[in-house]
Amino acid sequence: MTNNDILRRIRYIFDFDDSKMIALFGLADLEVTRGQISDWLKKDDDPAYQECSDTQLAIFLNGLINDKRGKKEGLQPKPETRLTNNIIFRKLRIALNLKDEDILEMLALTNMQMSKHELSAFFRKKDHKHYRECKNQILRNFLKGMQIKYRDQAPLRTVLNNSSTKLRPKG
Repeated sequence: MTNNDILRRIRYIFDFDDSKMIALFGLADLEVTRGQISDWLKKDDDPAYQECSDTQLAIFLNGLINDKRGKKEGLQPKPETRLTNNIIFRKLRIALNLKDEDILEMLALTNMQMSKHELSAFFRKKDHKHYRECKNQILRNFLKGMQIKYRDQAPLRTVLNNSSTKLRPKG
């Protein structure tokens, strides 16, 4: 997954407009223009497309954390210059204050089953013996699960549609 794709998906999931996107970058101390946001959100084959760097995405995710959890006093965390799927996953987990059960529930919404042990391996330090690299498919499914939970609200419709009790007209 590209940084631009992740940025587009997060924008869609939370229905952020350009002003909100600019504000999120600002919360992590980076001033961006509406034009930059627009260029990052364009499709890859658009001539005006600009690549969103790892540092820029890290700053955006830090801004999302600040927005959802509140800004820390003092110095802001230094944005990573090299992002991995594990770091992106961790930052989203922090921003949304998710517990293991919440993440597993979101993954289940995409028909992806995983144990708590498998999940915890993504959040370990790289040199830990049980560390596991988060592949694109897992991050993609997590983002899709976020979309279902936070935007589509499909679980409610699914429960209603799959209900074993049928409503019958009175009379």
